[in-house]
Amino acid sequence: MAPLRRFGRPGLLGTAARTAVIAGTAQATAGAISRRQANRAQQQYEAQQYEAQRYEAAPPPAQPVAQPQAAPPAAASGGAGNNELLAQLAQLGTLHGQGVLTDAEFAAAKAKLLG
Repeated sequence: MAPLRRFGRPGLLGTAARTAVIAGTAQATAGAISRRQANRAQQQYEAQQYEAQRYEAAPPPAQPVAQPQAAPPAAASGGAGNNELLAQLAQLGTLHGQGVLTDAEFAAAKAKLLG
């Protein structure tokens, strides 16, 4: 006689095997997700560090610094108009010395002031 084949619910051994497969798959999936999240966090951290290094290494943007100007010496003759011209020339010289104005810009502005 042929052995009887059982139909229906699995036995104890089948249930244990199925549970082990499901648990192993869940553990592998959880491990993969955990590694992926860790890799993303590491990449984000490295990107932040790179940006911080670039920010620290970059020179600050060139902005003219408002410094108190010493009053130019008063001319013996010429009056207030001459003092204003000297003050503007001194300011141009300061901006040129700080690197805000190029040589060409400085020369053009000076020629405009002197007429």
